[in-house]
Amino acid sequence: MKRIAWIGTGAGLLAAAALAGCSERSSPTFEYMPQMAYTPAHMAQEEGSMRTPVEGTVPRGFKPYPYKGMVEPTGGGLKNPLSRTKAVFEKGREYFNIYCMVCHGPYGEGNGTVVPKYPQPPTLQSDKVRNWADGRIYHVIHEGQNLMPSYASQIPERHRWEIIHYIRVLQRAKNPTAEDLKRLEKW
Repeated sequence: MKRIAWIGTGAGLLAAAALAGCSERSSPTFEYMPQMAYTPAHMAQEEGSMRTPVEGTVPRGFKPYPYKGMVEPTGGGLKNPLSRTKAVFEKGREYFNIYCMVCHGPYGEGNGTVVPKYPQPPTLQSDKVRNWADGRIYHVIHEGQNLMPSYASQIPERHRWEIIHYIRVLQRAKNPTAEDLKRLEKW
């Protein structure tokens, strides 16, 4: 019987000690580093949640465009690095048909399929565009002009140069030089 009394007393003391820890406190008596416990929540990539990059850093593979924001590139630094080969013309045609033809039309005359909905873009067959340097056309593709947006994020640099070679092919097909006509006569 004594044993049961001791077990009952021990269980009672244990229950009392356990219940003593369950008081109605809303906050602990001491908080170590409360700024860590109560921080404002931020969603990923929300204003204030991302660190600003260290000054002078650039993303991997980033190549700054030296003529950004200019109306027309100056200095003549934009020259087509690709040679005129059949493979370059074929790639240029492929990318022209993907990105340019919807506005400029299949022959660059400004009569693409979106023309009824939007104002007609300039023809690439005009004397004005024909006399532009390749770098000027590259600049328009990269920066955009008038209603045409920049295609810098959609068209990689190499493909822009290939498109320019194909535009030159379209221009020569529409307005052949005397030398071109002599070559045709020989065929």
